[in-house]
Amino acid sequence: MPSTLPSSIPDSQLGLSQSELHILRQHQQIALSSGSSSAAPHYAHSTTSSRGRGHARSSASTSRAASAASSGPGGSGRLLLDAGSLAVLGSHFERLMGAIQSRVNHLTAQTQRSTIHQSSRAQSSIAAADAEIARFRDILRQIDDLETEFDKVRHIRDIVKGFRSRVEGLERRVVVVDGRGTAMRGRR
Repeated sequence: MPSTLPSSIPDSQLGLSQSELHILRQHQQIALSSGSSSAAPHYAHSTTSSRGRGHARSSASTSRAASAASSGPGGSGRLLLDAGSLAVLGSHFERLMGAIQSRVNHLTAQTQRSTIHQSSRAQSSIAAADAEIARFRDILRQIDDLETEFDKVRHIRDIVKGFRSRVEGLERRVVVVDGRGTAMRGRR
């Protein structure tokens, strides 16, 4: 009695998680219902794709086989073991992985552009902040210079004020000593 390979096995025996089984069942049905189409499945933000439609009438039997495999008795799916079905499923997953990788590359490029943009903005902000700090320091230096100048002028003013006060005091004494008052002041 020759031993024959089974035409399918329960997909639950593959050691996959529930979410992986869901993906396998969904994409087995899509791949086999699409036949050997080489169009890459659209992969945007989730693992779900729109259901493919066969491109020829010959895919109807493959579609029925995929449907039977994915919804076997008791609702458990089955993995078809014939070479054609496995080749179609393998090609489908290669295209799906390519589409996912393409999307990852696109998002990575967007992330890099965003990072470069943010870095440029940060560098611009840093340059602007440095310029403002330099401006602020210059203002503080000018204030210090003005305060120093103010102190010098106040000191000179105080000296002038002191001399004026002494001169006025001397003038008053001279007027009192001389007795003539205004005439004495006019001679100086």
